[in-house]
Amino acid sequence: MQFGGVQTLQFVVILLLVFVVAFGALARRLETPYPIVLLLAGLLLGFLPGIPRITLDPDVVFFVLLPPLLYAGAWTTSWRDFSYNLVSILSLTFGLVAFTVLGVALAARSAFAGFDWRLGIVLGAVVAPTDAIAATSIARRLGLPRRIVDVLEGESLLNDATGLLALEFGISMVVYGQTPGIAESALRLLWLSAGGIGIGLLLGRLVEWFELRIDDGPIEITVSILVPYAAYLAAQTVRASGVLAVVAVGLYLSRQSTRFFSPRVRIQAYAVWNALSYILNGVVFVLVGLQLPSVLSGIRGQFGLPILLLYGALFSAVIVLLRLLWVFPGARISYFIRRRLLGQKEETPPVRTLLVIGWTGMRGVISLAAALSLPQVLSDGRPFTQRNLIVFLTFCVILVTLVGQGLSLPALIRALGLAGDEGAKCELLEAQRIVLAAALRHIEQARKSDDPRWAEMYDDLAQHYRERLEALEGPEEGSGPEAHRKYLELVRELLQIERETAIRLRNEGRIGDEVLRQIEHDVDLRDAELMGGILS
Repeated sequence: MQFGGVQTLQFVVILLLVFVVAFGALARRLETPYPIVLLLAGLLLGFLPGIPRITLDPDVVFFVLLPPLLYAGAWTTSWRDFSYNLVSILSLTFGLVAFTVLGVALAARSAFAGFDWRLGIVLGAVVAPTDAIAATSIARRLGLPRRIVDVLEGESLLNDATGLLALEFGISMVVYGQTPGIAESALRLLWLSAGGIGIGLLLGRLVEWFELRIDDGPIEITVSILVPYAAYLAAQTVRASGVLAVVAVGLYLSRQSTRFFSPRVRIQAYAVWNALSYILNGVVFVLVGLQLPSVLSGIRGQFGLPILLLYGALFSAVIVLLRLLWVFPGARISYFIRRRLLGQKEETPPVRTLLVIGWTGMRGVISLAAALSLPQVLSDGRPFTQRNLIVFLTFCVILVTLVGQGLSLPALIRALGLAGDEGAKCELLEAQRIVLAAALRHIEQARKSDDPRWAEMYDDLAQHYRERLEALEGPEEGSGPEAHRKYLELVRELLQIERETAIRLRNEGRIGDEVLRQIEHDVDLRDAELMGGILS
C-alpha cells in the first residue's frame, strides 16, 4: 500500500495510538509500569518487517510533547510539598546535574576514543535530566513515603532546564569553539531562571484574570491546552527557560484553579488532561523504543558490536554510580541547610531512603531528543564524528536505567521495607472528617436561625452527613471494618440499581439518551467519590 503526505502522517499516528492502547493494556495486566512495557514493545516493533521507520524529531519533542507533559506534572504537584522540599530538589536539579556533567567529562576522556573534556560535557549534559514517570508510578503503586515521591517529581520538573543549559554550554565549546566565562555563565543561568519563572507567572496572572470572567468548559479546556505552549514559546523567544516558564505557570494556575474553575469545568478538565497525559507519555516511550534501528544504523561501521556493548554497559554503570555517589553527601548538605537556615525540623533521611532515591535516576525522551539535536557538522564544516556514539550511549543509558532499574525498583522498595506508606491516606481521611464535621456544624447553626418549617429538611441533611462521617470513622470507633465494607457494598448496589433503572427507562422509550447521560453522570460522580473514600 502506498502512502504519501497527510496519509502517511495519519497512518503513523494511528499506528502509534494502537501501540499505546495494546501495550498499555498489556502493562496493566502484567502490573508493570507502562513506560517500561511501551519502551520494550517499541524496541521489538522497530525490527519487524513492514513497520514504517519513524524518526524522532527533536523539535517535536521539545516544542510539541514536552510543554503539555511538564504542565500536567506541575499542575498535579503540591506547592506545599514542593516548596517545603525545595532545597532537596535543588540539590538534585543543580548539584547532581553539575556533578553528573563533570563526572562524565572526566570519565569519557579516558574511556572513549576521541573524547576530550568538552565532548564529555556534551555527553554528560545530554544524559543529566531524569524522567520520573516510571519511578513515581512505581512509587505510588507500592506506597513509597510521600516525601520521596515529592522530591522525585520536583527533580523531574526542574532538571530538564539545568541539563539543557549545560548542553548549551557544551555545544558552544564543541561546535563553535567558544568557552563561556564564569561571569557570562552566571548571567546566563540567572536570566534563564528568572526570565523563565517571570514569564510563567505573568502568563499565569493573565490566564487567571480571563478564567475569573468565564465559565465555559470547552473554552477553558482549550485555554489550558494553549497555556503550556504559549509559556514555552514566549520564554524560548527571549532565550529564557521554556521549561521553567511552563513549570511556573502550571504551579501557579493549579493553586489558583480552586477560585476560577467551577465544579463542572474542573471535572471536565481533569478528564481531558488525564487522557491527554497518558496518550502523550505512551507515544513518547513507544517512539523512544522505535529509534533503536536508526541509532544502530548511525553507529554501524564505526565500532564493532562487542566494543559497542562494552561502551554502553560501562557508561550506563558510570551514570548509575554518579547518582548514588551524589545522593548521600547531597542529602546531608541539603538537610543541614533546611535545619539551620530554614528552621525545618527534619533529620537527614536514613540510608535506605537515600538508596531508593539514588536508584530512581531513570532517563527518557528528553535525553534522546537532546542527543539527536546535536548538529551533524561543526561550525568549520568538519563532521561531528562523535555524534553517533553520543546518541548510542544515550540510548543505552535510557534502556538500562528505565528497564533495568525500573523493573528492579519494586523489589528494592520491598526489600528495604519502604512499601505500604499510609501517610497520604491518613491525611486524606483526616481532611474528610474535618470537612464533614464543618458541614454538620453549619447545618446546626443554620437550623437555629431559619424558619421552623424547614426543620425536616435540616434533619435529612444532618443525617446524611452523619452517615458519611460515621462511615469514615467506623473502623476506628467500634463499628469495625466488616460493617464498613458492608456499608460500601450496599451503597454501590444502590448506585447500580439507579443505573439499571435509568437504562431500562431509556430502552422503553420513556426518556431520551440525553436524560440518561445526565443521570449516569450524577451516579458516576457519586460512585467515583465512593471509590475515593468520600461517601455520598
